[in-house]
Amino acid sequence: MLPEEQELFKKLSIADLERAQAYVKDLGQGLQIVRTFPQGVTIFGSARLPQDNKYCLKAAKLGSLLAQNGHAVVTGGGPGIMEAASRGAYEIGGRVVGLNITLQHEQFPNPYLTDCLTFEYFFARKVALAMASKVFVMFPGGFGTMDELFEILCLMQENKMPKMPVFLIGKDYWHKFDRVINTMVSMKLVHKKDTQIFKITDDVNEVVKAANKVGHPKVAENFYDGFREASYVTKMDARAAAEQARIDAANAAAGVDPKAKN
Repeated sequence: MLPEEQELFKKLSIADLERAQAYVKDLGQGLQIVRTFPQGVTIFGSARLPQDNKYCLKAAKLGSLLAQNGHAVVTGGGPGIMEAASRGAYEIGGRVVGLNITLQHEQFPNPYLTDCLTFEYFFARKVALAMASKVFVMFPGGFGTMDELFEILCLMQENKMPKMPVFLIGKDYWHKFDRVINTMVSMKLVHKKDTQIFKITDDVNEVVKAANKVGHPKVAENFYDGFREASYVTKMDARAAAEQARIDAANAAAGVDPKAKN
């Protein structure tokens, strides 16, 4: 631990320190399970839809196609869309990872999971859902799905995570969302190029083609490894420049010419 980090922890109250430790535990177990399987396709969507809903039927078809093509299916592990996608993959012997969360209602692990982990905190779960994925798929959903969608779009927009394919399944549902985004563009609240981060479609085969194009990374590999967001690189460049300036000033004060040959 760095000295500045040690100083920070000294200033925390006991309650905040315990909270921070709980965050670290939840996040750590999520990162650990992500390292046990190749990055797959993360599927988001409502926990409230019945299995005979048209979107659940389409999610089940997608799960099956992905498993047939050797891709792990990752979901929030609950009912609704998550269960449908899980079932589609599970029934043909695919790898199905459920990253569940403790809630007062709705959320309980579905029976079609080969791997399951239950989180306490949404942010830790979202980190794991993102790091587990090479393609993101959004089916119709409520506040939770929108929260997950906008976080991914924002992180990609700001280069805080690798840009990966994002599909919104269901034109009849997402066309109103698209209108809202276009309104943002017209008001110059969102750049036009940022609308290319996602694609709205009814064809789940497009998802499979995108996953096949990305390929099958090894378990030990992750697209996040070595990734540094633009702000981090800029900050490190600034630190390097400041350090070099300090060294140059010290050399000048000592009458040393760093370019002079011995």
